[in-house]
Amino acid sequence: MEERLQKIIARAGVASRRSAEELILAGRVRVNGRVVTELGLKADRQKDRIEVDGKRLVSEAPVYVALHKPRNVVSTLRDPEGRPTVADYVRGTGARLYPVGRLDFATSGILLMTNDGDFANGLLHPRGGVPKTYVLKVQGVMSDDDLRPWREGIRLEDGVTLPAEARVLRHEGDKTWLEVTLREGRNQQIRRMGEATGWPVMRLARTTFAGVTSEGLRPGEWRALTVDELLHIREAFGVPKRIRGAVMGASSGPVDHRRAAGLARSGAKASPRGAAEAAGPSARSRGPAPPRARARAGADAASAPGFGPAAPRARSRAGADAASAPGFGPGAPRARPRATGGSPEAPGAGPSAPRARPRATGGSPEAPGAGPSAPRARPRATVGSPAAPGADRARSARNARSETTPRAAETRAPRARGRGRR
Repeated sequence: MEERLQKIIARAGVASRRSAEELILAGRVRVNGRVVTELGLKADRQKDRIEVDGKRLVSEAPVYVALHKPRNVVSTLRDPEGRPTVADYVRGTGARLYPVGRLDFATSGILLMTNDGDFANGLLHPRGGVPKTYVLKVQGVMSDDDLRPWREGIRLEDGVTLPAEARVLRHEGDKTWLEVTLREGRNQQIRRMGEATGWPVMRLARTTFAGVTSEGLRPGEWRALTVDELLHIREAFGVPKRIRGAVMGASSGPVDHRRAAGLARSGAKASPRGAAEAAGPSARSRGPAPPRARARAGADAASAPGFGPAAPRARSRAGADAASAPGFGPGAPRARPRATGGSPEAPGAGPSAPRARPRATGGSPEAPGAGPSAPRARPRATVGSPAAPGADRARSARNARSETTPRAAETRAPRARGRGRR
């Protein structure tokens, strides 16, 4: 669909429409390789190649934000007087957002911000009649009859106001708290209505705009609109045209919008590791979960020493004969010690024997080191050394008597060169 060039530039987040017009007049914009210096040109952002200062434009994902504007903050992106602006509070969105309407400098409350121009225009058009609810404190004690002019319309300098919904909330001494709902947006309308009726406004805050409330947001905090809120707005006022692809957030409180934007673009699912962490310690229990095995040993390797439900996980790709070679036993592999119960028949399986992460299935109950507390190791050698196995038994017996953990240098199997050498 063809649109005005300055509108396409503004939607891409480069600049406002007025600034985009200045970029076009300065000759800094190209369409399909041709420099454009005249206003009013239309282009199709899907088919045409549009460049600003030599960089091709890419449309931003639509972002819809609800900000709780604090007092003494201006509702613009820049202020020549150097006062704080609402743009200072939404820089974390990663998009160039501008306010949908304005709130007075001394007024706080809900303020929608977006980079979707059609969304903003649809909510600000007078024929839309978007409701805006305010809570205000006025000087004096008002009764329900005093609110009749507010409900019927008050004549101001720019004409008679539309009927408003007004009710008394409470009285505080000689002050009165009111709730007023308007369906038009004139400059400082409520403050002027209070002055015209003799009830000057002392405090003013907007609590609801187009059905979106500031509940759960402290002054200065913001959040992305939820899908339900956008669907409600579109059903009532016809915007936004599309919701798919918009950056969404949680329904209460401020959220991490960088993470939300990443999830919205990638649609990534939670990893199994994240699901296990969310499940708690029970998901990471020490039960006999089916282990993964990296070894490519044959079927007869299951009966070899050191292969069982808690056998050490091996990086070797050796055959079944490697498992029976000398140096494969309870004291051979390196292990991280954890005090667990062990089998009395297996050497080195006492209270201080290293605990293993199972990687292989199946094992022989007669094989040494095949008990539930057999050491877990990552042997770097696949085939044992011609050294006598009696030395390994002596080390294991000495470690079991002293109830100390063998050091890595003492438990490491000798490295063999070649396959199946004895």
